[in-house]
Amino acid sequence: MRRISTGSPFEERIGYSRAVICDGWVFVAGTTGYDYDTMLMPEDVVSQCRNAFATIGRALGEAGATFRDVVRVRYILPDPADWPLCWPVTSETFGDIRPAATMFCATLQEPEMRIEIEVTARLPDHAR
Repeated sequence: MRRISTGSPFEERIGYSRAVICDGWVFVAGTTGYDYDTMLMPEDVVSQCRNAFATIGRALGEAGATFRDVVRVRYILPDPADWPLCWPVTSETFGDIRPAATMFCATLQEPEMRIEIEVTARLPDHAR
């Protein structure tokens, strides 16, 4: 098993890894829209969605995977009205990949968080 960190202060404070690689699988933790270089959270859900995917993409890359290897994605939003605003971004990321997906509504850790995204990927054969 191997762990991947983004260096987010939340990982150490809360006790989790951005991603864990185990038996050819990559489990990426729920990822919010922070820009981890600046630790700023944009106000709009679309920018948060893009930031979350950028963080997830970096974690997948470090694991030896890409978005093409994602088999499962979960979207968590406090406000269901925000979900359609994210569709162009989710389609841009997964349009022809089409992993199994679920969207549900739940309160997130901080009130400024408008989306959280979690993915599971299978490492390509050459990376296992």
